[in-house]
Amino acid sequence: MEFDVLTLFPEMFDGVLKGSILGRAVEKGLLRVNLHHIRDFTVDKHRTADDQPYGGGPGMVMKPEPLFAAWEAAKNRNVDVPAITVLMSPQGRTLKQGVLEEYSSKLPGKARLILVCGRYEGIDERFIEECVDEELSLGDFVMTGGELAAMVLIDGLTRLVPGVLGNEASSSTESFSKATDGLLEGPQYTRPPEFRGRKVPEVLLSGDHKKIAEWRQAQAMARTRARRPELLGAPSVAKSRDNPRIS
Repeated sequence: MEFDVLTLFPEMFDGVLKGSILGRAVEKGLLRVNLHHIRDFTVDKHRTADDQPYGGGPGMVMKPEPLFAAWEAAKNRNVDVPAITVLMSPQGRTLKQGVLEEYSSKLPGKARLILVCGRYEGIDERFIEECVDEELSLGDFVMTGGELAAMVLIDGLTRLVPGVLGNEASSSTESFSKATDGLLEGPQYTRPPEFRGRKVPEVLLSGDHKKIAEWRQAQAMARTRARRPELLGAPSVAKSRDNPRIS
C-alpha cells in the first residue's frame, strides 16, 4: 500500500512509521509512505505557505501555490498508478471501519492515496475544488492539523493489507468489521486462568469451539447493546461505566 503525504511537518511521521506494526510493514515492503514537505514548493526566501484570509477573520490560510505544486509533484511521481486525493478535515465523512474496508478494496495494485494535511484556519478552497476527491474526518472535533488524522488513516488501512498482521484473521474479527456484523468485539482473556480472584469464563476453557463461538457472539451483542446501542439502531445513551474514575 502506498501513500503520498502533503504536510508542513513531515518529521511528525518519523516515529509512527518506524515502530511496531507499521515499521515492520515498511521493512517488508508492504507499506510505502512518501512525505512531501509543502514548504519545499514555496518560491520566496521565507518559504511562506500561509497568508491572511480574504474578507478578514482570525488565523491564517494555507496558500494555493505551494499546495498545487506539491500535489502535482506527488501525483506525477508515479503516473502509472492512479492517485486518490484525500483531505483530512473535520468537515469530511467520518472515518469508520467500513470506510477503511472500502478504501482497502480500491487500493492494492490499483491506486494510491495522496493525503493532504491541513493547518491553521484551513486551506484555500480552490485547491479543494480542483484537487481533492474526498474529505475524511476522525470525528466532530478539531485538532491543530491533519497529520495525526493522516497517521490514523495510514495505520487503519495498513492493518488490512495481507501479510501485515501476524494472524490474517485478526482484522476480520475485530470491532465494527463485516465478519462481526459491525458489532463490538467481546471480552478477551489470556493466562493465568485465575488472577486476583477473577476467573476466566469456563466456556473458554472447555475446548468446545461451537459453544465458544456462541458465547462470543452473545457477549459481542451484549457489549454493543450496553456501550454502543446506536450500532443496533437504538438511541445512544452516554454512560460513565467505561471510565468510572472520571466524574
